[in-house]
Amino acid sequence: MNNEMVIRITRYYRILNRLRSLGLEKVFAHNLADAAGVSAAIVRKDFSLLSIYGQKRGGYEIPELMTKLGSILGKTDKLEHVIIVGCGRIGRALMHYTGFEQDGIKVVAGFDSDPSIYNDPNHPVPVYPTSRIEDVVKESDTKVAIVTVPETATADTFQRLLSAGIQGVLNFSPITLKPIKKADGTQVIVHNVNIALELEQIFYELQSPNILQQ
Repeated sequence: MNNEMVIRITRYYRILNRLRSLGLEKVFAHNLADAAGVSAAIVRKDFSLLSIYGQKRGGYEIPELMTKLGSILGKTDKLEHVIIVGCGRIGRALMHYTGFEQDGIKVVAGFDSDPSIYNDPNHPVPVYPTSRIEDVVKESDTKVAIVTVPETATADTFQRLLSAGIQGVLNFSPITLKPIKKADGTQVIVHNVNIALELEQIFYELQSPNILQQ
């Protein structure tokens, strides 16, 4: 599967999870298409490539479809653990977000260089000094980290995460991090999220029709 298809399959799974929580047992391709922002033809094509077939009039059984998609996405019955490094505004917002567990994800800890926030009872998860990353990662069996540190701390944070055995990083910092292959052959996956860049792209797309007409 290419990246675009993986993203769509992930969206389908999340939509199915919410439909199941509402007590629904069946879904049609056009229902998933509307919710995922694609056409019903794309949904059917994706499922056909994955050898998933429904009934023309009966649609798809949600539990069965979730099992198949979950298997493809590597989902298990246990929650996948995530840590957050950098407990500023973005980090705190992610720590307090309550929707992760619906998607099988649990934030187990936060890390920061500011000692004043370590014992804050308002945080939904414990916050530790960054020097404890390796210990907590091993104890909690965590493979993925979210990075929301300032530019000056990005490189050091990334190295700490690599040393701790983190295998996937979602990076919100201003510095772009690159995927790497470690000496043991392990691939560390990195996804960079630059909010300012995404906004600039939106502004460009808003004005580009006017530019083309001039």
